[in-house]
Amino acid sequence: MAQEEQNSRKTIYLAEDDEDDRILFMEALREIHPEIAVKVSEDGQQLLDNLDKTDCGKPEIIFLDINMPCKNGFECLKEIRSASCFDDVQVIMLSTSSSSIHIEMSRKLGADFYAVKPGLFQDLKDLLQQILEEGGSRGTADRSKFLLSRRRMDAF
Repeated sequence: MAQEEQNSRKTIYLAEDDEDDRILFMEALREIHPEIAVKVSEDGQQLLDNLDKTDCGKPEIIFLDINMPCKNGFECLKEIRSASCFDDVQVIMLSTSSSSIHIEMSRKLGADFYAVKPGLFQDLKDLLQQILEEGGSRGTADRSKFLLSRRRMDAF
């Protein structure tokens, strides 16, 4: 079931099938930017359905987990990038995997960043803060920093 927080100017979508990861993401974001609305999807298909019927405008950023039921993050990314109406939406792959194959696939399919999920809550808060500071419209972020580290936004 999708969860939604409203009363915000900035909207972020999160597609994440792991309940604990969803809760940590929401808590971290709430602590650093409580004014940001988050629409949560529990699988890739639910995310795509939510994007299709978005009535409150497009999200500014979409965070995509890779391994999800129904449609995985790569399939979602491919569909999002094939729809021109989402050309200006940043997509960040957020995964436990640091596989170079996953990273390169994400880049080729059009992700703006690839972030490895941090193990510590404070590191997640720092990562989200840096993504939001770097954020803005698609194409304005420094693409030389595609792979985001656990503690800071350095290129590997």
